[in-house]
Amino acid sequence: MTPSERLDATFLALADPTRRAILARLAEGEASVAELAEPFSISQPAISKHLKILERAGLISVGQAGQRRPRRIEPRPLAEASDWLERYRSIWEQSFERLDALLDELQRETASAPMQTNNPPGTGRKRCRKARRPR
Repeated sequence: MTPSERLDATFLALADPTRRAILARLAEGEASVAELAEPFSISQPAISKHLKILERAGLISVGQAGQRRPRRIEPRPLAEASDWLERYRSIWEQSFERLDALLDELQRETASAPMQTNNPPGTGRKRCRKARRPR
């Protein structure tokens, strides 16, 4: 699998909230399929499908402990995704810095400008008319 394909598989796997929850659980330690399925209101075969996607992406691996086959998280694909995102951090930070500067400028202008209203003098309140009912 090429680096680009691995990245695609990682983001595909991370796109689903159930798979993200499974990864969050595995970040605490290895677990069996039954343990992973426990908090969800979906069938064990559905959990197994999610696990297959996570395995294909390399995000989890299957161990062997006697009859038990616990799943564990694999950090490498997450690190690769983080590295890819990190390349774009400077772009985001520059955008936020420009936005901060604009907001600071607008606040200074607002603070120094005299208070103005769009209403002509003497019209501070709007009058309410009662709607006429048809007779």
